[in-house]
Amino acid sequence: MSNKLLYIETFGCQMNVNDSERIVSLLADIGYESTTNPAVADMLLLNTCSVRGGAEEKVYNRLANLRIYKRDGKKQIIAVGGCVAQQEGEELLRRLPYVDLVVGTHNLHLLQEMVQAAELGERRSETAFIDKEQRLDLFPSIKGESRLSRFVTVMQGCDNFCSYCIVPYVRGREISRRSADILHEVRQLADDGVREVILLGQNVNSYGLKGESDVSFAKLIRQVAQIDNIERIRFTTSHPKDMSDELIDCFADVSKLSGQIHLPAQSGSDYVLGQMGRGYTRHSYLDKIAKLRSVRPEIAITGDIIVGFPGESDADFEETLSLMEAVCYIDLFSFVYSPRPGTKAASLSDDVSREAKKNRLDRLMALQRQHTGEICSRLVGSVMPVLVEGEGKLPGQVSGKADNGRIVNFAGDVSLIGSFVDVKIVKAYPNSFLGER
Repeated sequence: MSNKLLYIETFGCQMNVNDSERIVSLLADIGYESTTNPAVADMLLLNTCSVRGGAEEKVYNRLANLRIYKRDGKKQIIAVGGCVAQQEGEELLRRLPYVDLVVGTHNLHLLQEMVQAAELGERRSETAFIDKEQRLDLFPSIKGESRLSRFVTVMQGCDNFCSYCIVPYVRGREISRRSADILHEVRQLADDGVREVILLGQNVNSYGLKGESDVSFAKLIRQVAQIDNIERIRFTTSHPKDMSDELIDCFADVSKLSGQIHLPAQSGSDYVLGQMGRGYTRHSYLDKIAKLRSVRPEIAITGDIIVGFPGESDADFEETLSLMEAVCYIDLFSFVYSPRPGTKAASLSDDVSREAKKNRLDRLMALQRQHTGEICSRLVGSVMPVLVEGEGKLPGQVSGKADNGRIVNFAGDVSLIGSFVDVKIVKAYPNSFLGER
């Protein structure tokens, strides 16, 4: 039985959540089991994200807080993974002598060896990017606790180099896994009781476009849909420029494909989109939204918006609000622009005042709250299939996700966990629904 405990904190995106699951699985093989209490852990690991401004200092500050657990002669290993680890590398070891290991985004396959060395007192940083041929075979599998929904990585990296984005620099260039390997993993998950898979990548719908894979992303979705016991398919995150008609057609005739898509616009202004290097226009974005709604009228659309990008005028921001009115997102992730060192936009003059950024964000969020409330209110009285994943918020309730991605709580026995249940929506809340069978 294991006598070593792992405490892990995950920052940022779903890619990091997936990486954390792989870390837990990898370290279980060398005797670690998870704990939620850092005070008793033998190893403390931060799996970091560097997309937002100030990410590096937040990580340094959090590591300083964790240092307390190494005092009084304790021998906890402190480790840093993810994008900040990739970005900072040896600098983390130099600045913080109590940090034992730094593992970059392409180096999880080395983690067992690094931890075993750290147990013997060795400090080490591994942040080398791996060439394409090797990377295809370096996806640590996830073992352990069976779950109903699982992430499946189909591609890594990004070749878009949007002017504000650090991802290509810390995750590397795009590479797609072989479809046979992906399908083999999904079949194993289905055999283990998984009912929903979420196909994952930094730019997931560019899967196969660089020629590494034998099929397009749309064809991959159709192949996954043929696997017995997989009953729902999701994917994230999509880039609008790669939302092909072939992929849109999947929403028309692949019944297992979820009726929700995350399609970040980032801005509604053609000028700002050009400065961001997004590779599409306002018109082409809205054209893809119209096509999606033509094949699946009830589709729920979520997105990302950045306000206060360098050069964004009041008129540019008004175009973003009008884009929101045209799309009507069910949910929206909104951010104030912050420069990321090393990106193209970092050289631009950050000429939008802090006050203007705050006012724009407040207006945008108020409009989104209105849209979310209106959309969800219209869904009251409708019936949705819900994949029951666990107990609900209140005693006697169970909970799961509807086809549009929203959480639904309703009265039911735990014996329903793992099944799809038709649920009538009786009340809408800001982040969930109340339903009844």
